[in-house]
Amino acid sequence: MNVTDMLDARSSRLRDVVRGSNVDAVIITDLSNLLYLTNLRASAGILVVGMDQSLRLLLDFRYLTAAGALINERNAPSGLEIIPVTGSFDETLFDILVRMSVTRVGVESGHMTVRQWRWLNSHASAELIPLIETVERLRMIKDDHELDTLRRAGRLLSEIVPDVLALARRNRSEMELAQEIDRLVLQAGFERLAFETIAASGPNSALPHAQPTARELSDGDLVILDFGGVLEGYCVDISRSVSVGIASEENTRLYTAVHEAQLAAIENGVPGVTAEEVHAAYAETIQSEGYPYPTFRCGRATGFSFLEEPQLVVGNKTVLQPGMVFAVDGGANTEDFRAQVGDSFIITKDGYEQITHHSKEIKDLI
Repeated sequence: MNVTDMLDARSSRLRDVVRGSNVDAVIITDLSNLLYLTNLRASAGILVVGMDQSLRLLLDFRYLTAAGALINERNAPSGLEIIPVTGSFDETLFDILVRMSVTRVGVESGHMTVRQWRWLNSHASAELIPLIETVERLRMIKDDHELDTLRRAGRLLSEIVPDVLALARRNRSEMELAQEIDRLVLQAGFERLAFETIAASGPNSALPHAQPTARELSDGDLVILDFGGVLEGYCVDISRSVSVGIASEENTRLYTAVHEAQLAAIENGVPGVTAEEVHAAYAETIQSEGYPYPTFRCGRATGFSFLEEPQLVVGNKTVLQPGMVFAVDGGANTEDFRAQVGDSFIITKDGYEQITHHSKEIKDLI
């Protein structure tokens, strides 16, 4: 399938999903959703998806050339019409809705601002219909192009893991460690970091999403290294816990529990299982080893963001389906330190496919 056909299929699925809402068009204001539907990465823009098969993309002067190139190179959806915005986006959108003679318009309720809603509601004659995470639900299931990109990203990230782990040496600060990891990620071919790299050692590892500090690594430290990159817009990440010098008995015990919990979560991460059931398998394993039952998620879907829906957490009843992609990266804490191990996976028809790889055996890390 070429790029145009892929993008046309995405718009077609969106129209199918909203057809029951009886809307004449859908206004897309979230930039990640705009990228998903048009292949254009921009910091401003509005897409109007008409139920009459029309696609109108409102852009200011900064993106007209880039959008035109996508169309000319057949890397855009078919029939995409570029609407230059010379005044305000609101007024241009209003003019388009009038031209389309729409009476009911779907809007992304989680992304349209209150100001935009009030202005449009007071000026347009069309009724505004709130749509909740409509495109985001489509994005949960990755198409073949997305899966191929994520597999390539997983291979690139996996290749640098040995070099990353070798950086965790005594007398090196967390900040120095994080900066070196960032350099390796970008050098590997990623366009940017998926998130701010976590390099947390000793007591700092017990802090949720710890920021790298000037603390220097010392013998006996358990160090969490959590890092990722973005390839062609898609995020992939991996995390490992390593020991500086000889690990204590308690560090070893905690890491073993976390490793076993991740395996339990992965084995349960198959089609038909709910997100909360995957979390339960992980959490019950942690609890069975004598640690508190973890209520924080053990994983999350990834894609354009490193944190998408569904999340593998208590209360999330989303049923896993083939094509979903997750980072399964739960951990466990004592009061003084934390262990974490994480990898990225694709849910397949028959189970799962791991796309990041490096040993999780205790002999190789602790």
